[in-house]
Amino acid sequence: METKQLPEVKMFQGYQTLFVDEEPYVILGGEVHNSAASGEAYMEEEVWPNVRDLGMNTVVAPVYWECIEPKQGAFDFSTVDDLLRQARRENLRLVLLWFGLWKNAESMYVPTWMKRDRKTYFHCKKASGEELPVISPFCKEAVKQDREAFTRLMAYLKEQDGCRTVLMVQVENEIGLLGSERDDSPTAQEAFLAGMPKEVEEEFRLSGSWQEAFGEEAGEYFMAWAFAKAVEEIAGAGKREYPLPMYTNAWLEQFPWRPGTYPSGGPVRKMFRMWKAMAPSLFTLAPDIYVPMVPETMDLYTELDNPLFVPEVRKDAACATNALYAVFGCHGIGFSPFGVEELNMDPEKIDRIPPEVMAALNIDPAAFDMEGSAEYLKRSYELIKNLLPLYYRLRPDGDVHAFIRKDPREQGTVVHAKGYDIQLDYRRKEQGKPETGGVIFQLEKDVFLIAGIMCGITFHGKMGSGKTAELIRLEEGEWEKGGWKPGRILNGDEKMFVSCKDNFVLYRVELLTV
Repeated sequence: METKQLPEVKMFQGYQTLFVDEEPYVILGGEVHNSAASGEAYMEEEVWPNVRDLGMNTVVAPVYWECIEPKQGAFDFSTVDDLLRQARRENLRLVLLWFGLWKNAESMYVPTWMKRDRKTYFHCKKASGEELPVISPFCKEAVKQDREAFTRLMAYLKEQDGCRTVLMVQVENEIGLLGSERDDSPTAQEAFLAGMPKEVEEEFRLSGSWQEAFGEEAGEYFMAWAFAKAVEEIAGAGKREYPLPMYTNAWLEQFPWRPGTYPSGGPVRKMFRMWKAMAPSLFTLAPDIYVPMVPETMDLYTELDNPLFVPEVRKDAACATNALYAVFGCHGIGFSPFGVEELNMDPEKIDRIPPEVMAALNIDPAAFDMEGSAEYLKRSYELIKNLLPLYYRLRPDGDVHAFIRKDPREQGTVVHAKGYDIQLDYRRKEQGKPETGGVIFQLEKDVFLIAGIMCGITFHGKMGSGKTAELIRLEEGEWEKGGWKPGRILNGDEKMFVSCKDNFVLYRVELLTV
């Protein structure tokens, strides 16, 4: 079996970057629905045919503990084999989601034998004593069983995936506690009253009880510590077996901003410090974004020690512009709309999420408005793929400028490039159209390449220079195989006002200051 270098995330040009086959790699992905990968026939009939024409290079797909260990101690990796075989046939890579102890703040995908034994594998409880549908992170036996199953999965991948189809693994899914700010089961209560462990005191330079140290946020910090420690036990063991990059994802903190209305203890932004300290085997904490404020959320989850990966994101037409911004604005390692197979699916086959479920999960219904999404996402992924070599060439010198409308009230922005200021006037948002945005590359002192949508472009000399910018040549075309492939040369009225309309366009611009 062919053996290649393991995928890894490492510093490159000052940013954390994913390397695959020893080359920089950006995940242009799509996540399939939660239960899609449990059926080989369903994947063959409803998933792979519908993702072939989206320009993707990676599929994000779950693997399920309940399928892998149907009987305790007896393992069946046939669903994993199906994914590996199908992805290789399609010439696509995989990011695997480990649906183990925790999925969407519940214990949905644990094996049946674990679900039936609630004494051994005890659940979280409210202060009232009401049991919640999630196994407690303080249940050492449950964490041990998850660790052993996950380690067996990683050992299997090490043995079966010498061609490195699998790039990364997500450990658990949208972890945390819904319905209560903290676990009040007897074991958890004992841990809470025992006070902060030394590792937390040292990290935060605090002492005393959880309540004394963290006040009203004590319950959430306590749960973040507990979940992060459990995830580290699971991920660390798996990584020692087969050291692929690993991460976990967050159900975002949102209105009404009370832990328990979103999963308390999950890796939301304000819990980064706890998660980073307690779960060092994870290379990043990733946002699942269904709120309207996608660019702002991506900014929030982008740090030097937390490279941006978006494993789940709303799939309205705006996802096309958000993908560009994730890569070129946030230097992200990947972007992946959720339920991606539906973008090209027969509408009659799509299982619509009931409004009451969206309301219960605090999801904006517009996140699943797919009008135009397939066409725009394909074009966006095509642009990113073609422009990546240029991006890596120009990034070290600061000659890449991404822009996107982050607030409906924004009228535009000004990009301050070397020698020029570039005014971008944002167009009104339209139903079924992407959001305004794009990227500007400064190829030479007076030469720019612009990829954009839904905006007007005006060039100015630098403030205080006393000079104006004259547009001396404007071409439309494509950037292919590392070079410019010109189309029309635009002049006359078309040169007077440069406009990116309702699909992504590429312009090469030559300027002169006078």
